[in-house]
Amino acid sequence: MKQIESLNKKIASCKKCPRLSVYIRDIAKNKVRRFKDEKYYGKPLSGFGDINAKLLIVGLAPAAHGGNRTGRMFTGDSSGDWLAKAMHRYGFASIPTSQNIHDGLVLKNAYITATVRCAPPQNKPSREEMQTCFEYLVQEKEILKNITTVLCLGKIAYDASCKLYKVKSEKFGHNKLFRYDKIKILTSYHPSKQNTQTGRLTWSQWSEVFQRAKRLTR
Repeated sequence: MKQIESLNKKIASCKKCPRLSVYIRDIAKNKVRRFKDEKYYGKPLSGFGDINAKLLIVGLAPAAHGGNRTGRMFTGDSSGDWLAKAMHRYGFASIPTSQNIHDGLVLKNAYITATVRCAPPQNKPSREEMQTCFEYLVQEKEILKNITTVLCLGKIAYDASCKLYKVKSEKFGHNKLFRYDKIKILTSYHPSKQNTQTGRLTWSQWSEVFQRAKRLTR
């Protein structure tokens, strides 16, 4: 716990990417109308979950008015709701929603992290920003010693995970499983509105991924 707490403090104070640092502070100050009365977190986000987990879930980056507002990844937006609902259904989460850091959500046998720790403009971090943030993934990997399966939400998360575990990337697609000597990598489309509201990612497809993740981490 001391290792992860130390890393999380380091992440929260990180200002290595000037563009992202300015952006998340501006978003936290200017807000949007629907959250105008809320205090935004406005700092880089660490991962969260069970440090003894077998399942590592890797996303792209915090949402500007989701994680950047609430202070927890996949919290306070529709992507977080999709993730929490599926995780609860298959025993990875204590409740089926992810609204705020005081909602009582506890992860079981799963740890959630992201490729980039700050919300990027238009959800598009630069290559340099992803490279700078990669060191935090490496440090998390060293702490989370029981990981056997990585679930990648989107191609950027998949590429980062392949780099993290030093394995060759394959063609990305939804619900693909790649088995390597020391790790299994499972892929999914990201549960963003861009995918869920267009039908690119249906609830049935999403649910199948977590059913598979459950079998892989027993």
